[in-house]
Amino acid sequence: MTRKNADARGPRVAVIGAGSWGTTFGKILADGGAQVTMWARRPEQALEIAEGKRNTKYLPGINLPRTMTATHELSTAIDGADQVYLSVPSQSLRENLKGLRPLLENTSMPIVSLMKGVERASGLRMSQVIEQELACDPERIAVASGPNLALEIAREQPTAAVIASLSQETAETVARAARNSYFRTFVNTDVIGTEFGGVLKNLIAVAIGIVDGVGYGENTKASIITRGLVEMTDFAVANGAQPETLQGLAGLGDLIATCQSPLSRNNTAGRLLGQGYSYQDVVKQMNQTAEGLASVAPILQLARESDVHMPIVEQVKMVLDGKMNPRDIAPHLTTDDDTPQEERTNHGQADGGGALRRAFQRAFHQFRNGGRSAAGD
Repeated sequence: MTRKNADARGPRVAVIGAGSWGTTFGKILADGGAQVTMWARRPEQALEIAEGKRNTKYLPGINLPRTMTATHELSTAIDGADQVYLSVPSQSLRENLKGLRPLLENTSMPIVSLMKGVERASGLRMSQVIEQELACDPERIAVASGPNLALEIAREQPTAAVIASLSQETAETVARAARNSYFRTFVNTDVIGTEFGGVLKNLIAVAIGIVDGVGYGENTKASIITRGLVEMTDFAVANGAQPETLQGLAGLGDLIATCQSPLSRNNTAGRLLGQGYSYQDVVKQMNQTAEGLASVAPILQLARESDVHMPIVEQVKMVLDGKMNPRDIAPHLTTDDDTPQEERTNHGQADGGGALRRAFQRAFHQFRNGGRSAAGD
């Protein structure tokens, strides 16, 4: 077969990890014309996907495309792939990459992170772990983020996402593969902001779940979401992100979806905490990984190193550690200081009124300049 004919059929892709999001993204790619091979750790799960075109544990009631197959052998999944997508729990990524490294040596294919977490031991973002463990060119790495509740997308409810890479070419290559009639992709080159948006919204979603579990109402949740976006933006900008990225799909878009939906694992984990379950009990009850729980401590460590105050995330950690009753969280969740504060910044740490104000100023300048933006989201 000529390369032209292969391209007409779409790329051959491997998706490593067959949980709800990995399987859903495999469906997105297949519905966009790609030939998809899923890697599942358990042979019986791989067999169900390959032959039954189902993944009943993670996506009950969803029929998978005929162009999706699956295997429990990493080498079989990678063989002949043009692109590799990674969807494993963030805390086990490094271990999985050790097995992948010999299979990806001497290749130049894009490697795409579908994960939204930071490594607990190192505080590294997922793209940094990939670059470090695979010793590969960072311009080969892309990350996908946005308001992406897996079951809704598997049901083909329309949504959008952003693909970020240091290389515009890599971002566009992945974005072309990951789009179809119900899933649209935008691109940017702000990997830091895109990744931190996906991480930080999980922490705010845990807070929303806590107050929901306690029984507080919409005013409380709206206050937390709004102030949570300020914390997210100030943190991300202090760590090298572009502020407008946090106002886009990877920030505000993902924050809204994750905070308001019962399909959100982080929202569910928070709700259980709010109902009085301990952290250990929540972990036992959860069928899938809630990345926000593992990310709280490393994010707060990075916040301290960046001199960024995050009162919402700090209160969440106190609940996780059993040092605060969930019912006591709301009155001082968005600030722990009785002194009136400037709304657009946390304790005046961000110059000129905070990262949000800078984002609005930047948007105004872009509008005057005809809407041109380097980020592209």
